[in-house]
Amino acid sequence: MLAIRNSSGVHSESPFLLVRVHTDSGFIGIGEASCTPSWSGEDHTTAARHINETLAPALLGRDPFDVEALTREMNDLLAGNPFTKSALQMAFWDILGKAANLPLYRLWGGAVRKRIPLKFSISGGTPAEAVDIANWALETGFRTLKVKVGTGVDRDVARVSAVREAIGTNVRLGVDANGGWSVQEAIDAVNRMAELDLAFVEQPVRPENPEWMAEVRRSTSVPIIADESAFSLQQTVDLVRSGAADVFSVYAGKVDGLLGARKIASVAEGAGLCCTVGSNLELGVGSAAMIHLALATPGIDAESFPCDIIGPYYYEDSVLKETLPIRDGFAGRLEAPGLGVELDLDRVARYTVR
Repeated sequence: MLAIRNSSGVHSESPFLLVRVHTDSGFIGIGEASCTPSWSGEDHTTAARHINETLAPALLGRDPFDVEALTREMNDLLAGNPFTKSALQMAFWDILGKAANLPLYRLWGGAVRKRIPLKFSISGGTPAEAVDIANWALETGFRTLKVKVGTGVDRDVARVSAVREAIGTNVRLGVDANGGWSVQEAIDAVNRMAELDLAFVEQPVRPENPEWMAEVRRSTSVPIIADESAFSLQQTVDLVRSGAADVFSVYAGKVDGLLGARKIASVAEGAGLCCTVGSNLELGVGSAAMIHLALATPGIDAESFPCDIIGPYYYEDSVLKETLPIRDGFAGRLEAPGLGVELDLDRVARYTVR
């Protein structure tokens, strides 16, 4: 029921690469790369090869506390592959937090919210399938939902209308096209859905030209979230200048990792806009990083645009020793040092592909 179907196809398998970075002081940092070829061009095989053959030899012996410098060096060594490099950066942050004996969100200046509102993503299937998932999400405690669209305007309108009828008017509802509409389709679809009280429209059109999304924003009255369009700090600035988006979806791995996500949130905040946290259906390590990101970043307006820290709902098991504080439509705080989670190495071995 919970496999994701969107304009790009079906997300039914999630290959990941888990990393551990060892230090001479005894601290071990952990990180995670969510490797989805259709999303970032990476998979677990390429990620492992790039780390083992290109990144690790160059970074061996360096100070893991120098997160900014190491991130810049990784970018010089390896073009693209953002989630691969971000997995190592995630481990550096984990080491830094453990050495400081502080959870990562406190290392970044402390929490700006007590807990993080979440939204659940509804697959782009039939109206009946979408309603089933929506009802499950409400029973689980979610009060904000988004429906995958971009599969044909008539089908999209039917799917979203069915969900709105099922959930009533007291639940926030948005849509995510993953770039699946043309400009005119997006304008038509959003205007046809106006009576459904949409809270947001995520990535209505393809990301190549910010003016396309700017035209949709000018022609509709629903807040626009940029996701696939914002894969770098420079793209984010271009979107701001073009008036193409109200909100930017940041990730733990999409743009220079957690460091880049916080930079984009600062750009948005300075422009009078905001961010939310997007998802690649992360495992526990990535989800923990997302929790710290949302807790400590003022430019992320989770109250207006709840976050997609929902990966654990999609998997039957976890690779962590502990259970993440995600329940009833909210994510809570992690108080142990660093990322605040530890790998269960027996479970990791059970699911490792060799």
